[in-house]
Amino acid sequence: MVMMEVALHGVVRDSMAPLTDSITGVIGLAGTHKGVLAIHFPETVAMAITGSFLGMDVDEINEDVEDAVGELANMLGGSVKAILSANGKDISLSLPSVIAGKSYDFQPTQDVERVVVPFTCDAGEFVVELELEK
Repeated sequence: MVMMEVALHGVVRDSMAPLTDSITGVIGLAGTHKGVLAIHFPETVAMAITGSFLGMDVDEINEDVEDAVGELANMLGGSVKAILSANGKDISLSLPSVIAGKSYDFQPTQDVERVVVPFTCDAGEFVVELELEK
């Protein structure tokens, strides 16, 4: 379990800059709402959160970090599914995918409503993004 306080940090927006030295966990949504839920971390934040998960120091992006980011995306997806299901929506989740790299851009491929929410925790800043088809 990650034992860190998380708080909203900044303004909710509908776009984001390309990612640098980052890792992203992605969950696909299907059903009455279709889209993508992503959680984007700078590498240093992902390593610190993984270290908190595992109770040890993590100093490189490795399989443990990828697994932790995928699991965080999965937990976040489960929360979104529960909220939508409580409001009568039928949602299925994909298995998590993880993207990592020195420089990449995470952009919608179709017409979607996009919400990008910045957060901060003890380890640093990260972003949660939800894209739903219109």
